[in-house]
Amino acid sequence: MVIPLMLGMPAKTARKRAPTPTLPRERGRERTSRSPRAVWSGTISFGMVSIPVRLYTATESHDVHFHLLHKRDGVRLQNVRWCPKDEKAVSWDDVVRGFEYSKGNYVPITDEDLDHLPVKTVHTVDISDFVKLEEVDPIYYDKAYYLAPEETGAKAFVLLRQALEQTGRAAVAKVAIRDKESLCLVRPYEDVLSMDTLFYANEIRSTKDIAVDRAGVSPKEIQMAISLIENLSDSFVPERYHDEYQAALKKLIGAKVEGAPLPTAPSEGGEKIVDLMEALRASVEATRKKSPDRADEKAPVTRTRTISSRRRKSA
Repeated sequence: MVIPLMLGMPAKTARKRAPTPTLPRERGRERTSRSPRAVWSGTISFGMVSIPVRLYTATESHDVHFHLLHKRDGVRLQNVRWCPKDEKAVSWDDVVRGFEYSKGNYVPITDEDLDHLPVKTVHTVDISDFVKLEEVDPIYYDKAYYLAPEETGAKAFVLLRQALEQTGRAAVAKVAIRDKESLCLVRPYEDVLSMDTLFYANEIRSTKDIAVDRAGVSPKEIQMAISLIENLSDSFVPERYHDEYQAALKKLIGAKVEGAPLPTAPSEGGEKIVDLMEALRASVEATRKKSPDRADEKAPVTRTRTISSRRRKSA
């Protein structure tokens, strides 16, 4: 059975040149101060139920962005769309996408052409299967979106989300986004649904040419490695992890702007242990001492884990 989940095509957005700050700014913090902006709107068709929804991007970048400068005079370089025939720069209004069907020969493809492709997923996300979430390997995940209901579809939307949650299932579907038909997964996430685009199987590279054998690992070494893993085992709390490289990079940039001394790189402490078993034994001993401290952080997560296991049992 194929259940259509329909979304409108994304609206065209004007290209704007991003501002060039003197120092890197917390771009994500600036964006979150405003209401999120829907990139698509449409409906989810669940059986005979039609649910109007909006689609939002679920992630944002906090990376420090650099510009290309002329090394000699420090002037920012410009990216120019140059037409070699007319020998002049071309504005975005005069740019169209094109496909090279033979050497040096192109056929232009417009938004209107793509709009009339004889494929349902141009305007529709087709749900073909419902699968258990743990069956989808994380390597297939590509980009995350949020699906949120319009006011008139809130009850039906919650019904779908709770049904997926209680069955432990996610919907496998297809959707055409940015000139490509993507496989996607619709699943419960907090109070909304997430829609993750997935890679196709033929887009995942084989490990055949880089795979290694056991390389003579002994049972004692395996057991020692297991002990190390158990000592470092904990619940996944995303807020515990921070981008230390980005923070250090901002300090370095700030120092260069102010003409202050640059931060010094930390020196590698301790002796390098070459013997694998000795390294494992030392690591197990070191992490055994840290285990009580890590255990204190687990309390808030225990309840979440209990709820999750209860949901799995109900499936």
